[in-house]
Amino acid sequence: MQFLRKNNLVLPLLAAGLFFAPSCGTERKLGQVRERTLSPMLSLTEERDLPAFSADTYHRPDTMVVEDPDGNKVLIMRAVKDENGEMVATDEIRPSIIVSRFRNVAERHGKVDLRFRITVPPQMQDSDWQLRITPELRVMDETRTLEPVLITGAAYRQAQLKGYERYQRFLDSIETDTTVFINRFQLEIFLKRNIPELYRFRTDSTEVSEEAFASVFGVTEREAIDHYIARLRLERNRRKIGRKDEMFGRYIKVPLLSEGIRLDTVIRSDSGEMVYDYVQTISTRPKLKKAEINLSGAIYRQDKKIYDIPQGEPLSFYISSVGSLADNTERYLTRIIERRVSLETACYIDFLSGSAEIRPDLAENRDEIGRIKSNFVSIMENRLFELDSVIVQASCSPEGSFEMNRALSRRRSDAVSSYFNRFMRNWSDSVETGMGMRIGMDGEWDRHERISPVRFIPRCNPENWPALDRLVEKDSLLSAKDKALYDRLASVPDPDLREKEMHRMDGYGYLREHLYPRLRTVRFDFYLHRKGMVKDTVHTTVLDSVYMAGVQAIRDMDYEKAVTLLRPYRDFNSAVAFCAMDYNASAMRILESLERTDKVNYLLALLYSRRGDDKEAVECYLKACAANKNYVHRGNLDPEISALISRYGLRKQLDQNIDIP
Repeated sequence: MQFLRKNNLVLPLLAAGLFFAPSCGTERKLGQVRERTLSPMLSLTEERDLPAFSADTYHRPDTMVVEDPDGNKVLIMRAVKDENGEMVATDEIRPSIIVSRFRNVAERHGKVDLRFRITVPPQMQDSDWQLRITPELRVMDETRTLEPVLITGAAYRQAQLKGYERYQRFLDSIETDTTVFINRFQLEIFLKRNIPELYRFRTDSTEVSEEAFASVFGVTEREAIDHYIARLRLERNRRKIGRKDEMFGRYIKVPLLSEGIRLDTVIRSDSGEMVYDYVQTISTRPKLKKAEINLSGAIYRQDKKIYDIPQGEPLSFYISSVGSLADNTERYLTRIIERRVSLETACYIDFLSGSAEIRPDLAENRDEIGRIKSNFVSIMENRLFELDSVIVQASCSPEGSFEMNRALSRRRSDAVSSYFNRFMRNWSDSVETGMGMRIGMDGEWDRHERISPVRFIPRCNPENWPALDRLVEKDSLLSAKDKALYDRLASVPDPDLREKEMHRMDGYGYLREHLYPRLRTVRFDFYLHRKGMVKDTVHTTVLDSVYMAGVQAIRDMDYEKAVTLLRPYRDFNSAVAFCAMDYNASAMRILESLERTDKVNYLLALLYSRRGDDKEAVECYLKACAANKNYVHRGNLDPEISALISRYGLRKQLDQNIDIP
């Protein structure tokens, strides 16, 4: 009793479930945990717990007859190791817990599933404790914390819930209806005693405006209500509202978590092991070969940490990718190179009506002429090509007679040819003068660098009707009626009569003002040849950039892109891309059409294993190993092949029949 009087806070806290007086058993258990430095066991899941390939739906034979690489019949049986380490036949291999600290896992679709098991011994479980286990993933010198696993004791969870209950009672004590703070009784007495004729407002449902109330009482309704508010009670309520966060922290020491955790389970009995199989999917990346998993964490009593879990040896996952089977040999295309090439461009040079004089100051001529000059200079300075000739063709709009436009077009073509011919001669002279400054020992510059003259060939195009057809068709301002009339007139063979009939169009003025000027063009056709090339055509090989981009996509594990790029080639690498995407039937069709090389046989073995055809898979794998000893080790990296090696004891067969050290 004396203890209770001196410690009168103990009983309420115990009743609220916020304080645990550790029992002797709990303290003894904690002492054992610390003494033995216990930690949850991190292990690989059992083989039977691994994700099965779809082929597991097929019947797996206990024995089968296969052909070895020499064509001999070999009896293969399911096998296990005896006490001397020898592989012996057995009717059935029963799965057992894997104690190794590593596993080979396969990357598929750019993803890898890391499967491991967390086993919590009963000594680390207690009703008053919460065990917080945090897996840590290490990939390529980067460490990432995974979602934690929480093992919560029943009493610990009960205390959490009681804290929430107390906090909820606190929230319920906060008044949300502000009218409860008005002393209605006193307000009604005031009205009844002093203004009885207005007391009827108490039961009258008629709305009374603020102005009417003020005119009767001499005060506003707000002022009257404020006078009869219980201010102390209102202030206490406001303080409660302001203490919400404080009271949450006081009552709820450890909040319940619903997001960012993998598991939060409540144990009702601490008499057995707690086992949780954890699966973490990670995205692969180029050069990713290995991932490690380790555990960290602690034991908590309420919000106090009472034990740090020591880190143990990590689990290692060695990642194999089908993409690593890709053939990196460069692929080339045969390309035909022509000696002669041609280029074309056009410009809009305005002329005065009926004139062929080039006036740079007219309309946009200066910019257009400058652009064509730049084209000439760029072509002449090109180190691969040499300009032979330029065909200059000037076009006119349809107004006026066709014969007049023919003559005008010829004069304009001649004028443009002469104009740019003079420009090219002046440019060549200036370049050669500059080259002459770089004289050799004999005092002369190299004549091989002299610029050859360019031949200008004028051509005429009297009226550019095809261009007008396109402009009218695409124009959005001409009416449908005008366009229909224009289409009918297109069949008139005489261009002069056709243009005359077009005057009947309502939009003819628009045609003359906006579309006709765009027909007065000058087209330049440049004819060049490759410098130093004598033959008209040369066959050469160039790197197939599309194919090599597909191979790089395999290396980058971007298999969708690889399939898109490599699909047309139907070779080994396209089969690898299909296999990586689990398009197994497509990969199989390609491989079965190829020569049975070691790499083809190995990939076929993997695909046959996926399909459940163990006999074909074993035969293809043995042939691949016979041709290339590297596939003996490679087989351990791919789960499909590794399963065959384990199921049928193929390592011994490889050692005996294939000279592999």
